[in-house]
Amino acid sequence: MATTKTTSKKAATGSESAAKSASVKLSSDKSGKTGKMEDSEFHEFFVDELKDIYWAEKHLAKALPKMKKASTSPELAAAFEKHTEETNTHIATLEQVFALLEEKPQAKKCDAMAGLLEEGTGIIEDTDAGTMIRDAGLILAAQKVEHYEIATYGTLVAFAKQMGHSEVAELLQFTLDNEKATDVALTEIAESFINEQAVAE
Repeated sequence: MATTKTTSKKAATGSESAAKSASVKLSSDKSGKTGKMEDSEFHEFFVDELKDIYWAEKHLAKALPKMKKASTSPELAAAFEKHTEETNTHIATLEQVFALLEEKPQAKKCDAMAGLLEEGTGIIEDTDAGTMIRDAGLILAAQKVEHYEIATYGTLVAFAKQMGHSEVAELLQFTLDNEKATDVALTEIAESFINEQAVAE
């Protein structure tokens, strides 16, 4: 009699596992999403962070032209102009991401970016126009922004991959690669002549 009960329990357990497996397969789709991830708390957290970086990018797009105007060297001014165009592309990319997730593009204030942009404004106010010291400070401020964005996008790519949002991950990876390239470009400008001339002033 005990053997029968044990067998029944094993059979029931096996049926439950099969049912769970079937449920996951049924809830999967061709895009690679599994298990109704869009209803999970983690997905909501992911979307919340997208809103955060969306705000950050939109406000950075407004700040970069001011940094360009404050620049002394034509090379740095050109770099900020290019980055402004790229940032507008990042905004459009995030809007694509929201669309893929069937979410409305919304911006949630990013306290980190707000602080970094305020610091950039402070550098302009605390340095003299027409100096390489100001340019060195602007690069410092811009690279702080880049490093924040690199950390954010790197994590968002990992989140998207974990949830099976492959197309979203690809879009965010493109932006991540662009942010890394911008950081390298700023370093090259700083090390080519700006830092040296700033020290000599």
